Amino acid sequence: MLQPRLKTLFFVCRNVSTTLKDAKTKALLDKVIRVDHAGEFGADCIYAGQYAVLGKSAVGPLIKEMWEEEKEHRAKFEQLMADNRVRPTALLPLWNIAGFALGAATALMGKEAAMACTVAVEDVIGDHYNSQIREIVEDDPEKHKDLLETVKKFRDEELHHHDIGLEHDAEKAPFYNVLSQAIKIGCKGAIWVSERI
Repeated sequence: MLQPRLKTLFFVCRNVSTTLKDAKTKALLDKVIRVDHAGEFGADCIYAGQYAVLGKSAVGPLIKEMWEEEKEHRAKFEQLMADNRVRPTALLPLWNIAGFALGAATALMGKEAAMACTVAVEDVIGDHYNSQIREIVEDDPEKHKDLLETVKKFRDEELHHHDIGLEHDAEKAPFYNVLSQAIKIGCKGAIWVSERI
């Protein structure tokens, strides 16, 4: 009599454990995909603002090249959102305006400030992607192999944009340290909010 009850109890406990793990995994995927889509959406808008101001300048083609990569990143996360039934952040209209305004404002300050913006944003995003990589690996690297590869690839491309910004005089921007820190704080805040809303 005790043996069947123990089997039943074991089965119930195992199913509860599996259900909790599945819920935790779904929450992680939702958070990663939602915030990364928001970030790539924002980056698309930042480069649109920079290109609107500096598109016909000597750095126009460089901005356009980085912008095209951001559009590819955004499209990939839009696909992942549909595939995984993840809702976007409710703040996309705000990130649309804020991203374009940030890009255009820094570009109006000059190419160095536009590059400083790129360096600041990509520095935060590189760290953010590294944190996500750790979270994904902790959950199940094999199960999330495709997402893990995507995040690593995009991280490397974002860090390449960071380096391009440095190579193109970002640190010569007026008030570089103040500008950079302000943008980094804004990016970190946007990440925090987009993970939750």
